Amino acid sequence: MTDKNQDQLVFLPLGGSNEVGMNLNAYGFGAAHDRKWILVDVGVTFGDLSTPGVDIIVPDPEFLKGETILGIVLTHAHEDHIGALPWLMPQLDAPLYATPFTAFLIREKLRDRGNLKDVKVKEVPLGGTIDLGPFQVELVSMAHSIAEPNGLAIRTPLGTVLHTGDWKIDPDPVVGHKTDTAALTRIGDEGVLAMVCDSTNVFVDGRAGSEGDVAVGLEDLIKPLKGRVAVGCFASNVARVHSVVRAAEAAGRRVVLAGRSMHRITAAARHVGLLDDLPPFLTEDEARVWPADQILYLCTGSQGEARAALSRVADGTHPFIKLGLGDHCIFSSRVIPGNELSIGALQDRLADRGVRLYTERDHPNIHVSGHPCRDELKDMYDWVRPRIAVPTHGVRRFLMEHANLAKDFGVPETVTPRNGDLVLLAPGQPGIIDEVPNGRLYVDGGMLVTEAGEALRERRHAASNGVLVVSFAMDRRGKIMSDIDVRGIGLPGDPNTPLGDALDDLAERVEQVVRGLKGEALEDELVVEQAVARALKKASQQIWDRRPIVETVILRL
Repeated sequence: MTDKNQDQLVFLPLGGSNEVGMNLNAYGFGAAHDRKWILVDVGVTFGDLSTPGVDIIVPDPEFLKGETILGIVLTHAHEDHIGALPWLMPQLDAPLYATPFTAFLIREKLRDRGNLKDVKVKEVPLGGTIDLGPFQVELVSMAHSIAEPNGLAIRTPLGTVLHTGDWKIDPDPVVGHKTDTAALTRIGDEGVLAMVCDSTNVFVDGRAGSEGDVAVGLEDLIKPLKGRVAVGCFASNVARVHSVVRAAEAAGRRVVLAGRSMHRITAAARHVGLLDDLPPFLTEDEARVWPADQILYLCTGSQGEARAALSRVADGTHPFIKLGLGDHCIFSSRVIPGNELSIGALQDRLADRGVRLYTERDHPNIHVSGHPCRDELKDMYDWVRPRIAVPTHGVRRFLMEHANLAKDFGVPETVTPRNGDLVLLAPGQPGIIDEVPNGRLYVDGGMLVTEAGEALRERRHAASNGVLVVSFAMDRRGKIMSDIDVRGIGLPGDPNTPLGDALDDLAERVEQVVRGLKGEALEDELVVEQAVARALKKASQQIWDRRPIVETVILRL
């Protein structure tokens, strides 16, 4: 047990631990009642069938309100690391620090949200340092599936923490730097108290593979193809964009960008000089008159996103890309867990148009992961040699496996926190010493709402149980003065009990319930509405095995 009045170095994951995505990590230094904090990454995750109407989910920063935040350091520009900034910056009043490519994209996000003028975005050169009170942060160049990824060597009076961010070891990254093994070894030689490390591929043996090999694979695949060719990939993977353009050149094709994020990312890359060696892209208007077999369309939407370019191509609604029999679509990306259904549906629609599909399952050399596999993790632990391993960025079984792997590599101590667990790193024995308020906020209708918000709860209820809307007129004494109209939304018909007949039966139930009320109860609309709702929920349970939302509209005459 440590003295709460002495300085402590703590780590607090509020997003990204125990799940994939939505990274928000806090490091605190000082006495328990007066800590200074830095934040590392502020990202999003995305909605699914359990969050109808919600596309974006962000970490809840409630605990950090009123705390002293010295700065927010961004490791790289993927959405799960920077995507929440436009939504949370009004609550996180601190300057942002990022390398030029990431800073460009952050400014674009803040500008779209209308709060760029209220946020200080400070550019840091690759390999630069940031002084934030008791924290000195050194940026370490890494390889990953985006430009300018960084690990962070966070030096404090009680020891150094290496926060790896997302990374891999790539001998030929095509664009950008290799992982700076010399810097990692130097930091390890100086002594590392703890390493907070990526767990995404902890169950995958071997190594992730090189973007250089993908460049060769794409060229070999594209060169002999005839007809129209589209390639779907993550827009953020600038190296992959570079490789696709070079493969198109080798095949005598020019490249057309399709999708907003593809234009935005390539603009950011051009801004920092990463794609200067490539020919200019064709515009959409130029593509309309260019021979089809001399064009390659580089598209967003490889994960089946409904409004992205590939989905519109598959639906036949894209304004200038039309694919059909004899054409080709290459998916130069992996299937992110949770997206299997949407990707499968997208590929089915393309196949139905006669488009031939190519994926990493049948052409494994057209995609590699951006995260470290087991052999790369061993290399990292050999270079850094931390005293404490803190796995992050993965669901629970990934974190536990990573902790076991770190022990096999000879790391003396491991801690596997959940979101909200406050981890003591120094002084003394490392471990979880507290749990702070944590959770998720949903972006719903352009507003942030809590997980337990009434609107989302009702939407979930309606999605699984349907809705009944009841309307009728009553006089002041409670006498029904009109027909009772019952309408169902999302409720099934039945061969033996058609929906219309069922609704007529429910209308009779409403009349019986209202006639059964006496005296003052008939004058209180809330009492009438509650009585109607109880009766119709019970009846619906018998008819449909559902308990729908019941909305009652009473017109008083």
